[in-house]
Amino acid sequence: MRTRLIVAIAALMAASALVAAPAPASSRPPSGSRSIDPATLTAVSLELPATATSITTDDLAQGPAAGLGPATALVEAGMASVPRARPAARQPDAPRGSFTKNFWRFDPDISWYGPGFYGSGTACGQTYTRSIMGVAHRTLPCGTLVTFRNPANGRQVTVPVIDRGPYVSGRTWDMSRGLCEYLGHCFTGSIEWRWGGG
Repeated sequence: MRTRLIVAIAALMAASALVAAPAPASSRPPSGSRSIDPATLTAVSLELPATATSITTDDLAQGPAAGLGPATALVEAGMASVPRARPAARQPDAPRGSFTKNFWRFDPDISWYGPGFYGSGTACGQTYTRSIMGVAHRTLPCGTLVTFRNPANGRQVTVPVIDRGPYVSGRTWDMSRGLCEYLGHCFTGSIEWRWGGG
């Protein structure tokens, strides 16, 4: 079937080539060669502007590439020269020592304590009340400052270590009743903390 189609198309092309094309339509028959009368022509003069654009010889793009080198300054004519090197300047010495970034840490399991302890003394010598602001830790020295932040409401405060605890395995901090009320976090859950007030 495909061969028949190709043969038919080839025959159609051959037949169309044999058809004589008609002559172009015109109102008068074609004439022979005619001569042109020079008297019918008009002289034309071309006037060029007085100023012409010229390329200066200091244009490096017009010169041979062999004349270019690593030290060749590619600046336009009339521009200020480019300095070869920067002026020497004394650089300040880098500070020596180690620096620790005081980043926020995440504690997934912080608790609070209060009932049964009001009126008793803390391990650091204060009287534990409902409004005292502090935190209990097992080993940190008394008075160590720690900043706590509740990510749920954005509240944060810096408080000292005032007591020992917590005595539940896996927990690091025990907030006082006053601290948990200030942060809006009087439950066991997650909170952010970092050292001191910075």
